[in-house]
Amino acid sequence: MLTISTPIVSVEWLHENLNADNLIVLDATIQKVGTQTNDKKEKQQIQNAVFFDLKNVFLDSEAEYPNTIPSEKYFETEVQKLGINNDSCIVVYDDLGVYSSPRVWWLFRTFGFENIAILNGGLPSWKGAGYMVESKNERTLPVGNFKATINRDKISITEEVLKASCDNKVILDARSKGRFYATEPEPRKDLRGGHIPGSKSLPYKELQVNGKMKSKEELQNIFSEINPKKEEMIFSCGSGITACILALGAEEAGNTNYSVYDGSWTEWASRLELPVEK
Repeated sequence: MLTISTPIVSVEWLHENLNADNLIVLDATIQKVGTQTNDKKEKQQIQNAVFFDLKNVFLDSEAEYPNTIPSEKYFETEVQKLGINNDSCIVVYDDLGVYSSPRVWWLFRTFGFENIAILNGGLPSWKGAGYMVESKNERTLPVGNFKATINRDKISITEEVLKASCDNKVILDARSKGRFYATEPEPRKDLRGGHIPGSKSLPYKELQVNGKMKSKEELQNIFSEINPKKEEMIFSCGSGITACILALGAEEAGNTNYSVYDGSWTEWASRLELPVEK
């Protein structure tokens, strides 16, 4: 049975193991915030990939804020529908390099599943290496036996983030510096600009080069500089997607003492009673 010991794997590794019996490749592509969809371009995928729908399925659709984590039972049921078992080995990718796929990785880790990794560079790196792609198709597998057990330590809610802010804990924001300092508008209309008081800016792109995550050593240097004492970290972003890129980078660097602020800036800025810095 195929197992993964690192949070990130290369396209070469995936190509070598693509025919493993327990391997499931998940396509976690979503549209990047602030961009327009190009419907003329035919959707392609890695051979036999299964689509993991972050925007319509794997969230709490009744929540007030976007991308809110679903319940344990709901996540378990929907993952089973994809044909995923407790002994599956999962590799997740997206069409933008490493953008939305870390959210899926974080969701599985939060729900107790660890045999999962991100494909470094995603579909662009896969195609760049000359490996086979196919037109999008709806792959259907037998219902799996996946079981979810939520680890709430990986999730922060607003009240916890507010306390961390007041206590000068390490809160890192994955948005651009322009959004962090309110020198450029938020993509969500009428949302306040700025950042959580006391938080630090760490744009997710600073962890990447050409759509790929930086090396383990480079990531260790980044986190050592910003958090030399290896204190507990809370990661935030616009709506909980790119904060998971920081979580992935921290994990690759050997830092496991972190959580993701699920509501992120969309919730914080929407709640007018909460303080904002610019």
